Amino acid sequence: MSTQEPVLQRSRRLTASTRMVLLLAVGLLINYVDRGNLATAAPLIQDQLHLSHTQLGYLLSAFYFSYVAAMAPVGWVAERYGAHRILGVGLAIWALATMLTGFATGFVSLLLLRLLLGLGESAGFPCSSKLIATAVEPASLGTANGVIAFGYLIGPALGTLVGGLLMSSFGWRPVFVLFGILSALWLWPWSRVKIEPVARAAANVTEGPAFGEILRQRGLWGASLGHFASNYTLYFILSWLPEYLMKERGFSMQTMAGVAGIAYLVNAVAALLGGRGADAWIRSGRSASTIYKFMMAVSHLASIAVMAGMALLSARGSVISLFIYEIFLGASSPGIFAIPQIMAGPAAAGRWVGVQNTCGNVAGILAPAITGITIDATGSFSSAFGVASLVNVLGLVGWLVVLPRVAPLRWNFMRAH
Repeated sequence: MSTQEPVLQRSRRLTASTRMVLLLAVGLLINYVDRGNLATAAPLIQDQLHLSHTQLGYLLSAFYFSYVAAMAPVGWVAERYGAHRILGVGLAIWALATMLTGFATGFVSLLLLRLLLGLGESAGFPCSSKLIATAVEPASLGTANGVIAFGYLIGPALGTLVGGLLMSSFGWRPVFVLFGILSALWLWPWSRVKIEPVARAAANVTEGPAFGEILRQRGLWGASLGHFASNYTLYFILSWLPEYLMKERGFSMQTMAGVAGIAYLVNAVAALLGGRGADAWIRSGRSASTIYKFMMAVSHLASIAVMAGMALLSARGSVISLFIYEIFLGASSPGIFAIPQIMAGPAAAGRWVGVQNTCGNVAGILAPAITGITIDATGSFSSAFGVASLVNVLGLVGWLVVLPRVAPLRWNFMRAH
């Protein structure tokens, strides 16, 4: 009996952690569907409400003002009051904001609802990283983050494809109301999830470090710079791809939805495979640090090239470049959160990711607004693609130069010395 008990406990814990990871993936899928709906509806909203590109850029950026401002505080609140509970509250807020967007009457009301949406969605990544660092075995972090990334990256695929088709038939207002109601349904299965912590090596199981200790870590700032560069290109694409394909390349709403939806699906599948591949390479004896740094570097190098390709090539070449970008971005996505989860551990993952995601999502403020201003100033997307290409150089510096070896930090040891 005693020899069987650990096996049974481990099996039960694996089942609980798998259920948790799958629901987190669905929650972040909803997160990205709801934040991306405005970009999908942008051509319709812009014409109906008579908005300039600059105004549209401000609306696309507004989400990230509250999202970024709330990120680090939410990480602290999640560690203090429970990431499970805080994530549920956050989703309820953003579902309400999505639904009410269907009733917006102009620029100001859209702006306020985007700020409310950002506040609610700020709970997503700090809470999920805290929960994964707590309840997932270290050897499975790549796979868990691959599943999570599949969720949040397939969100734009489903949101753009389904949302675009529905909006072309019924208009944008009913779609926002429908998506807000569907989002809230996630709260019922989430309320039934139980979090079961896994055992950790003593070196990284400690009383949580002070916030100042976390902020002094070079790894935090290297990961934050890399995250910013990755997100700049990502949010540039998510925010402006529908507008680019329809207004610059002449695609219909249906064609745009199909191309963008399939591209985002490719991104999500690449993330799932990338996470599993990273775990397999690490199990074969390769260093987690080498694997994750290599994946991040290759993604940024590819992004430099394909942003230029999207701007300069024919419509066919531009779409091919988009798909290449999505493959490399997806494969590297698990590393963005696996790296802080490995280094910070459960004692600090919520606050670390709160700070890292704050820095990373400053790109969400800058990319949409800079793009809108650039388009109004130049009359084309070419300069915007050039800026997105160059920002990836910062990613190479962050992941390869500033970030030290990816390994668990010994918080107690550093405190003692």
